[in-house]
Amino acid sequence: MALSNNNISNHSIISLFLVFFFFGCSNASSSTINVVSFGARPDGMWDSTLPFLRAWSWACKSIEETTIYVPKGSFLLKQITLWGPCKKKITFRMDGTLVAPLDYWSLGNSGYWILFMKVNGISIYGGTLNARGASYWDCRRAAKNCPPGARSISFSWSNGVVVSGLTSLNSQTIHIAVDHCENVRIENVKIRAPSRSPNTDGINVQFSRGVTITYATIMTGDDCISINQGSSHLWIDHIACGPGHGISIGSLGNYVREEGVENVTVTSSTFTKSENGVRIKSLAQPSNGYTKGIQFRNLIMKNVYNPIIIDQRYCPKPTSCPRQNSGVKISGVRYEDIKGTSASEVAINLDCSASNPCWGIILRDIKLRYVKGSATSSCRNAAGTASGVVIPRSCLSN
Repeated sequence: MALSNNNISNHSIISLFLVFFFFGCSNASSSTINVVSFGARPDGMWDSTLPFLRAWSWACKSIEETTIYVPKGSFLLKQITLWGPCKKKITFRMDGTLVAPLDYWSLGNSGYWILFMKVNGISIYGGTLNARGASYWDCRRAAKNCPPGARSISFSWSNGVVVSGLTSLNSQTIHIAVDHCENVRIENVKIRAPSRSPNTDGINVQFSRGVTITYATIMTGDDCISINQGSSHLWIDHIACGPGHGISIGSLGNYVREEGVENVTVTSSTFTKSENGVRIKSLAQPSNGYTKGIQFRNLIMKNVYNPIIIDQRYCPKPTSCPRQNSGVKISGVRYEDIKGTSASEVAINLDCSASNPCWGIILRDIKLRYVKGSATSSCRNAAGTASGVVIPRSCLSN
């Protein structure tokens, strides 16, 4: 009988433990779960991918809005896709760091590390992502047989996305990717990768509408923010960019049939020792793409090589670029209240397509000086107006 009673007691203890293990600190009145309760370990070595998936599955099925809590420590994650739709909104509140495997092949050929797919109402607050991309960059530089590289965190076909207070370090490629989304807010993020790390864009947006990016510090080896085809109604403000390639629309013109970019505002931002400030770029080949309704205003340039640039002969690989004219139509671009220093003599460079000239370009209150002397401007197939004080002198045709 004593043995039987002990067994009953042990079974009761085990049952209580399992309830806590799977439901964390959740109870009838709470909607918070802890990834550690699902088996994740904050030691940076234990593979916590499956525990994170279990926590996500629980939250996604819940009839209450759920917070998934990631405590302090480092959690090793391999490639992970978090699928929706879910019944209610989900929030990740992170005090810890998510780290990728040191072996870059572990992320496979998917192109993603952490992917949210078809999730509406997802919010991420705090935390750090460390993709540990250095060995992957070495592979790229050595032109070895490398995988395509993984974006650190991506949102696809999702609505109502909030990313706040996140730090992203050393992504293999793009740090934060937004693709086919609506109503996205990215705020107070910090993004860092070495200035020579290849293709490490900070934030990439494509086929998305209603995206706000605000109060971000971005230091990368490629564009701080890149805006690609099918994007509209973007608001970008209070960005500290540099080093990097600036804030770019494009490259456009990659395809004959391509969606355009429109209604984008970049304001109240600073560029420091970046290759470009604000840039629009397209390949010199046929395309029905376009960009219009763009405003760049209230910007400070600090020793930026190309503070203002339109490049419709963009050629990332000179040996393979066609010698044609860009079909991308650029119109209604406004540059206003932009000041600071240029690291090159040509502070304003508007190189537009011969077959599709830029029109409706507005320069107003521009004060850019060359750090070694007088700045100049260069225009090719660009028409518009200048007003207020414009330094260097405008070269736009009427």
